[in-house]
Amino acid sequence: MTATTEAPATTAAGTPSLPAPAISLAGVTKNFQSGRESFTAVGGLDLDIQAGEFFSLLGPSGCGKTTTMRMIAGFEEPTTGVVRLDGTDVTGVAPNHRDVNMVFQSYALFPHLSVADNVAFGLKRKRVGKAETDRRVAEMLSLVELGDHGSRKPSQLSGGQRQRVALARALVNQPRALLLDEPLAALDLKLRQAMQMELKRIQRDIGITFIYVTHDQGEALTMSDRIAVMNGGYVEQLGTPAEIYERPATRFVAEFIGTSNLLTGTAAATTADGTDVRLDCGQRVRIAERLSEGTPVDITVRPEKIQLSTAPPDDSLSRVRGTVSDTVYLGSSTHYTVRLDTDTEIVVFQQNDRDLSAADAIAGRGSEVWLSWRPTHSYLLPS
Repeated sequence: MTATTEAPATTAAGTPSLPAPAISLAGVTKNFQSGRESFTAVGGLDLDIQAGEFFSLLGPSGCGKTTTMRMIAGFEEPTTGVVRLDGTDVTGVAPNHRDVNMVFQSYALFPHLSVADNVAFGLKRKRVGKAETDRRVAEMLSLVELGDHGSRKPSQLSGGQRQRVALARALVNQPRALLLDEPLAALDLKLRQAMQMELKRIQRDIGITFIYVTHDQGEALTMSDRIAVMNGGYVEQLGTPAEIYERPATRFVAEFIGTSNLLTGTAAATTADGTDVRLDCGQRVRIAERLSEGTPVDITVRPEKIQLSTAPPDDSLSRVRGTVSDTVYLGSSTHYTVRLDTDTEIVVFQQNDRDLSAADAIAGRGSEVWLSWRPTHSYLLPS
């Protein structure tokens, strides 16, 4: 027997049509009224989240990320705009009639029920048969590596285990998408890092869409396929973790994601391979872009891209001189703060891959040092 592959749907023009996004927001806004005053929590949001994506909404408190998730779940109605699930308009549809489930930071487990009964709760409300319920509960508990904990009560579990139960309870209903609102925030650092890997593994194994709300950049960078960085109700940048980290679209993103050195100056002269920039501190660096003389320049340089030395670097590199004002030893790396003048400091991350006493001699507090980096690592921020 010959296997056949179903041809993709086509448009009237004969070109293949793409499947509808798992979740789509079109022109979504949310205004809240407080007495006579109103404020905009989410403004003019357009997002397409594809099936099977691990998609994160990242930003500081009050940026609109949780409100956005609550509108996807149906707990909040948009002031304007449309929410679609698999191409179907669900704006105004009650939460229990949307094929999504939500996992909260508080877990919200029933303390009087066993782990297995907590996971089975939604299936029983849907009147799923006992044999099917038992099979799906066992499958989910195995997926979250709690197969032998079904008879325990939530109080007998660790924080990480309770989070896994909450995850299994949400997944057992086989939703099209799972919404996770800062689910790891209550865990300690080591457990949180372990659960990040577990969440990504589970999402990859089951293949459904995860939408994850967090203010933790590390979580978003570690787990996400794509990230929407939000600020003041708007998306500042949408892209892969590498795109957002390596090429921030705005000053806000550069400052919010990781650690970045922000330098300002003016284009001084063009060269064969870029532009020399006179920094406000008086020193010069080089960028790969070609700019007209006199153009104001804002650049960002990540600390791990910078090399620290006592000898003058090659003049094809961006290079500046300064004085080490602080050092912080972090085991695998040392973080240096180098002052260029009274108003300009640069942070440098150096791996501890050489003898510690030699590194101390090179870059102790008060040492005069050179900093250098490739011109391509001076990323030009848009005006």
